[in-house]
Amino acid sequence: MIDNSIYILGIESSCDDTSASVIHNGKILSNVIANQEIHAAYGGVVPELASRAHQQNIVPVVQQALHKANIDKKDVKAIAFTRGPGLMGSLLVGTSFAKSLALSLNVPLIAVNHMQAHILAHFIEDDAQKKPPFPFLCLTISGGHTQIVKVTDYFNMEVLGETIDDAVGEAFDKSAKILGLPYPGGPLIDKYAQQGNPKAFRFTKPKVGDLEFSFSGLKTGILYFIQKNVKENPNFIEENLYDICASIQYTIINILMDKIKNAVKETGINHVAIAGGVSANSEIRKRLKQAESDWGWSTYIPKFEFTTDNAGMIAIAGYLKYLQNDFVDETVGAKARFKVSE
Repeated sequence: MIDNSIYILGIESSCDDTSASVIHNGKILSNVIANQEIHAAYGGVVPELASRAHQQNIVPVVQQALHKANIDKKDVKAIAFTRGPGLMGSLLVGTSFAKSLALSLNVPLIAVNHMQAHILAHFIEDDAQKKPPFPFLCLTISGGHTQIVKVTDYFNMEVLGETIDDAVGEAFDKSAKILGLPYPGGPLIDKYAQQGNPKAFRFTKPKVGDLEFSFSGLKTGILYFIQKNVKENPNFIEENLYDICASIQYTIINILMDKIKNAVKETGINHVAIAGGVSANSEIRKRLKQAESDWGWSTYIPKFEFTTDNAGMIAIAGYLKYLQNDFVDETVGAKARFKVSE
């Protein structure tokens, strides 16, 4: 019998977004995110600045999450927090705050693996979203990770293939930087690609294992391509921006789709989900949906609000762990490196 008073507070601080969320029996009541605009001036996340901003944001963000959920902090049954992976300074802020709050409220503490949480966002209670059945494959794509994960149970995950160098989100952002677009540039490439010809320019796909990814060579290829053409025509980027963005995006999404096709073939599992910040990309969402009719897959695409780093996904992971009495004590520490299988 479900206890109708299970309110879990989730706290996420792995990178540059401070977030807090309240979940009630699997249903999200609030999901508050404070973005850090300061990093745009540096063209990327500055760890020291990120941890300072988390210290400023965490109290008001948690207060707002409780207020929006219309509950008092005394109603919280447990506190879930991101233990890792992520930037150590940022993780320490969330970990310390969660430990202190749990101690003051005398409630259990739940440590959450950030990468598992991205995948478990698919299990947030929502009438409009279908949940994947076990086992399923999940393509986890973000600024720091690119992996194909076989998910056998909520906390039983195995990496079948991953990037041997850079993550796909980094490939998008670095390509945008080469084009002179502001940080974060990935969403801008997606936006401009809508108006371009995806086959205007051809970029070489890396030759790696069937389930492996590689993006460093592609980034170098894009850099040389831009340098060569700008040398011949200083206005090349300006005159061809939409087509360049469309061609870059087309190449990257093709790489992702090829690999997930290989994984389906190898495992025989045709339930396919995506997770992580890059799963907000319109082209991967479109192509995955198309795969249902093209190849007979069942596909699972998260809501936009649960794609980027957010505490809603930490809260659902926390809720599922709460049901298993999977708690940690005050000696728990943050982990900058954390495998999805841990």
